[in-house]
Amino acid sequence: MKHQKICKRLLALALAAALLGSVCACGSGKPSGGVKLSDSTTELTAPIVRSKKALRGKQDDGQKYGFDWQYWGFSAALLRNVTRQDGGRENTLVSPLSVMTALAMTANGASGDTLTQMDMALCGDMIALDSMKPLDRDGRNSCLGAYLDSLPHSGKASLSSANSVWLKEGALNVKKDFLQTNVDAYNAQVFSTAFDENTRNDINRWVSLRTGGRIENMLDDIHPNAVMYLINALTFDAEWQDIYREEQVFDGEFTDIDGKVQTVPMMRSEERVYLDDGMATGFVKPYASGYKFVAMVPNEGVTLQEYVEKLPVFQLFPQLREDDGETVMVSLPKFSATYSVELSDALKAMGMTDAFDPGRADFSDMADAKPDDLYIGRVLHQTAIAVDEKGTKAGASTAVEMLTKGAILRTVFLDRPFLYMIVDEDNGLPVFIGQVTHF
Repeated sequence: MKHQKICKRLLALALAAALLGSVCACGSGKPSGGVKLSDSTTELTAPIVRSKKALRGKQDDGQKYGFDWQYWGFSAALLRNVTRQDGGRENTLVSPLSVMTALAMTANGASGDTLTQMDMALCGDMIALDSMKPLDRDGRNSCLGAYLDSLPHSGKASLSSANSVWLKEGALNVKKDFLQTNVDAYNAQVFSTAFDENTRNDINRWVSLRTGGRIENMLDDIHPNAVMYLINALTFDAEWQDIYREEQVFDGEFTDIDGKVQTVPMMRSEERVYLDDGMATGFVKPYASGYKFVAMVPNEGVTLQEYVEKLPVFQLFPQLREDDGETVMVSLPKFSATYSVELSDALKAMGMTDAFDPGRADFSDMADAKPDDLYIGRVLHQTAIAVDEKGTKAGASTAVEMLTKGAILRTVFLDRPFLYMIVDEDNGLPVFIGQVTHF
């Protein structure tokens, strides 16, 4: 047993050296940035050293302008396609930042039509404009990486984002450039692991730590053909600039989607920025620093689903950059929500189809494999939020699951009457035989 562990450790160190050159390997089972890894998981680089060519240079105004609008286009398209899945009736919550970051890391391994479709999907609605060209991979890495770095992170208003790549031991000859790019652009950690139950627990612990405990069970299972997970996790924690006083909290009425009137705790305040995009009115409420809460309620005669479908970004986005405007009296309900969704259908509807097709996906820039041997199985997304008198706490995580085609998985479910038997090993003759027709 001891000899096997030593061999396994040497193989992991050799893999780390081959992938990223001279690195400092972290022993399996030792803490990795606060996460205690199991014996079946080894961090290949701790910390991962960014290249001197890290893609974090200053963007020109044109590139920054394009990124801002394309980020908004992606956000609107993502929300619209997710809400379509449940008819717009659920308390949907997605983090465009988390999803875009996980997909951007994945796109660093894509090529051909697969990359083109991912580039276009990450532009969302804005790709329909003649004047808007999708950012290429390097441009996206530079802009998104710089944006993540620029986000305020202070004691009373902070957002933290973390990224990781989990590789199945011995399953793929992963390309060094793919890993290095994700290290440079997104400061990703890289782990080598057995993809067993311990791996699932390690990933869930990693996500939980980096979402402030708000996302605790990111993975329910690991697909038998999974060979890689690319994961983003983020946490947001902010106080209001003006915390609600006790006399500002009252019981108010809320009419739900079915017209039912409910009594809920409401918070009343006067805010400085009133919003009107032609389909809805709303307000901006600032946090202590760097962030603000925005809410929009559709006009009479406009349903929330109709509003989400036509979200007028060109009217709304410029107003969100204003710090002052018309004063508005608002009431905001205290609320909390958790949400989870598998994003494959939404992303396919946004034009990203080949990446999920084992016969068409091209991730040849990710690993030395036949172009159609590697594809996306699932894009898992979970979020959580709590809004109260003091402020807001939220967390999100996105996991892109990479599969190999492997063998066709057959299934047998004993979910109807069945025959069973006990046979002897040498002769294959039934010692017991029977059937189950009911319980």
